[in-house]
Amino acid sequence: MAPERRRVVVTGLGAVTPVGRDVDATWTSMVSGRSGIGPVSLFDTSDYKARIAGEVSGWDPEAHFERREIRRLDRYAQFFLVAVREALAQSGLSFEEDSPEAARAGVVLGTGFGGMTSFIKEINTLSSRGPDRVSPLGVPVSISNMAAGLASMEHHLLGPVTCVVTACSASANAIGDGAELIRRGAADVVVTGGAEATITGFGMASFAQSRALSLNNDDPEGASRPFDLNRDGFVMGEGGAALVLEEYDYAVARGASPLAEVNGYGMSADAYHITLPRPGGAGAGRAMTAALADAELAASDIGYINAHGTSTQANDSTETAAIRLAFGDTADAIPVSSTKSMTGHTLGAAGAVEAIAVVMALSDQTLPPTINYETPDAECDLDYVPNEARAVSSLDHAMSNSFGFGGHNVSLILSRV
Repeated sequence: MAPERRRVVVTGLGAVTPVGRDVDATWTSMVSGRSGIGPVSLFDTSDYKARIAGEVSGWDPEAHFERREIRRLDRYAQFFLVAVREALAQSGLSFEEDSPEAARAGVVLGTGFGGMTSFIKEINTLSSRGPDRVSPLGVPVSISNMAAGLASMEHHLLGPVTCVVTACSASANAIGDGAELIRRGAADVVVTGGAEATITGFGMASFAQSRALSLNNDDPEGASRPFDLNRDGFVMGEGGAALVLEEYDYAVARGASPLAEVNGYGMSADAYHITLPRPGGAGAGRAMTAALADAELAASDIGYINAHGTSTQANDSTETAAIRLAFGDTADAIPVSSTKSMTGHTLGAAGAVEAIAVVMALSDQTLPPTINYETPDAECDLDYVPNEARAVSSLDHAMSNSFGFGGHNVSLILSRV
């Protein structure tokens, strides 16, 4: 007889996003429909096709880290560490060094690129000044897993520590993988989430060359328009988000107040193309169906879907088709919105940023809107919560979708406790 599956709850949240430096500010912006997208300030975009992004504007690392630390911290790692601090503070958890409790606490990070900013800086140094001028910290600061390791060091987390790199589904995978560690008894606590900082010349140029980015440079706040007929590409964003996951009994025993339960985790592959989703949405639909089966819920139990909703032609129509495949006749009754309309696409951090939006929606019984939705598209024919947040009265279960280059599909289901 299989052992009873351990329940996994969320007890802390942390966020650094283009619309807020913490969870409260981020959620307030989302509910009010405020865009965080504007002209790029991090580098000179004069020669670039796309010149707008969702920056964490005015970020000052010295407000969070000692000056001697900063040279060891890529921008993506700074975002994650600050989000982790907020999430752990809300959870009320702390760990003594080398304690038995610390050995049962881990970290699972999701990121698409990791330390791109530092990597580009060192490559430029190599090209302009030669190999003897490259920093000995160049590799450790740049590698994708480092933010997970740094979080474990700062907070004495001695359990499983790992990093998921599955493009734009990375931090959704990280949340699901973290929950699985707890479910099977490998940990009692997992700090999870994602971070990304790819608003660089290389990142912007490459995505623009692939025709993925919006070129609506004259209207930054209106550029990200998921599911709208006139969408012309995604807007790059950056940031970090963290969730503290705990085994339910462990959390209750220490007097914690669970914010939500991680109830379902589904994955699939498109096995189709390096950047495009499989037409018809069969792959993404399988991830949603798998999450429903994992949560032991019916399609009619889901009261809200936070969509991947990137504002590209291919993604939005394919995701709509996938929702119809997974939910059948109930699809028309389920509100669907994309908070990327406000934050831009934070790539590997998106799944975690949007999972936080789902937790807050469950808590406040409020659905964040899809802003900039003006002209319906016949291929996108669901209820996208256009332009204004919506109060609801009985939201118990919600889904969050994340899809990544390479055909990675992830769906999470979070529920009220």
